[in-house]
Order: sequence, then structure tokens, then C-alpha cells
Amino acid sequence: MRPPAANDTVQNAAARLVFDLCHRDHVSPYLMQLHWLPVRSQVQFKLCTLMHAIHNQISPSYLSDTVQTVATATIRCGLRSSATTDYVVPRTLSKFGERAFAYAGPAAWNRLLDHIRRQSTPATFRRHLKTFLFAEVFNTT
Repeated sequence: MRPPAANDTVQNAAARLVFDLCHRDHVSPYLMQLHWLPVRSQVQFKLCTLMHAIHNQISPSYLSDTVQTVATATIRCGLRSSATTDYVVPRTLSKFGERAFAYAGPAAWNRLLDHIRRQSTPATFRRHLKTFLFAEVFNTT
């Protein structure tokens, strides 16, 4: 298990405050009860929400210009993957480059299930996405 990041520590402290817990108490069940996603999952949620707006062409051009669908990529136009709703994840020279939206957005979008990607309205997309991320983090089915 990974050590908690600074933001996770703040979130855990907030859950302890809400439930009046001791600093040694395990917080995960209470985060589940509050239906709070960990900070890393919240970042994934935001990236996927922005990618959904790009996919449905309701985003500003400065965002949509940073990503490219696999179908429009000239190298991959004849592949089976060109029929999917995947986006091209560019190569980076460092781990730092993976923080850029041009990399992180498509990477987060491509790992979503197809039925989540197909949601047309932002509200239903966010609902399905949060359920997916919640199940992924807390191993619920």
C-alpha cells in the first residue's frame, strides 16, 4: 500500500473531525460512508470530466487542441483501435511529462469502461464515473 500523500492526510484529518475519531482509527470505512474519493481519484475524476467535454465537443478549443483521437491519428487509421473512442497518449521523456493534460487526460479516459464513455449528458457521466472510481478504490462491486 502506498504511503498517504499530503492531500490524503488532510482528507483523513477532515474525516476524523467529522466523525470525532482518534488519530489511530482507520479512516477508510468513514470515507466510504461519506462517499469521499481519495485525492488521486478526484484528480482522475476531473481529468475524465474534461475529456468527456472534449469528446462531446463542449470544451474550449485550447483543451480540445491538446488531444487527438486514435481514429484521426494518421499512423493508426487502418487499425482496429481506430474504431474505438480512445485518444492518443503521447510519449513522454520523463515522469514529469505524464502530468501534462495532453498525456494524463487521454490516459485517464482510455482506462474507462465503454458504457461510461458513452454517457451523453455530463450529469449521468459524472454519476457513472464516480461509481466506477469508488468501486475501484474501495473494492466494492
